[in-house]
Amino acid sequence: MIKLAYCNVENLDLKKGYVMVSNSRKSKIDKYIFDRDKKLSCGVYLLLFRLLKQEGITDPIIKTEKFGKAYISNYENIHFNVSHSKNMICCAISDKPVGTDIEYNDPTIDLDIAKHYFFNSEYETIMNSSNPADEFFNYWVLKESYMKYTGLGFRLDLNSFEIMMNNEITLKNDKKNIKFDLFDTDEYKLGIASHYNVKHAENFHVNEIYQF
Repeated sequence: MIKLAYCNVENLDLKKGYVMVSNSRKSKIDKYIFDRDKKLSCGVYLLLFRLLKQEGITDPIIKTEKFGKAYISNYENIHFNVSHSKNMICCAISDKPVGTDIEYNDPTIDLDIAKHYFFNSEYETIMNSSNPADEFFNYWVLKESYMKYTGLGFRLDLNSFEIMMNNEITLKNDKKNIKFDLFDTDEYKLGIASHYNVKHAENFHVNEIYQF
């Protein structure tokens, strides 16, 4: 089982959403200064609860692992991961480990990031593409999805593993048969690393994520 969804929360009703999340999530929201950051922090957990409800889960207890990856302590067979960028959020839930990332496809990105931190082959593919900035974000969301899948996040160096994009997306020397999928969503890139092939990412309207 796997579900992947995304939502634009630019018009999220923060007052309405705030009362629907846990006290620990409220504390995190309160730490942000700007409304956009508050909406992202609130919205991403509204979306999570919306997806969990579809699986009959209405009482999740969210805790954090050693390196910061969140998990549901009272449902050991349910894994999730969330991400946000600019005005967009995404969430994946699965019965196996999963990592996901969404990024605004910024055409002004400094490609030296790839030169210094990606595999040489990845950097060469980016620079030889017809749209290097677009190709950069293809790699970025896939690489970060894998880093989040492992639970290590940025403790795992970006150049310690190689993403290969040929007829399919694979991890070089992969021993776990990890599946990668990539989506274009408006001005964003959405990537996921999991044990399933994900053919569809569901786009929720912001009004739908209050319904759980």
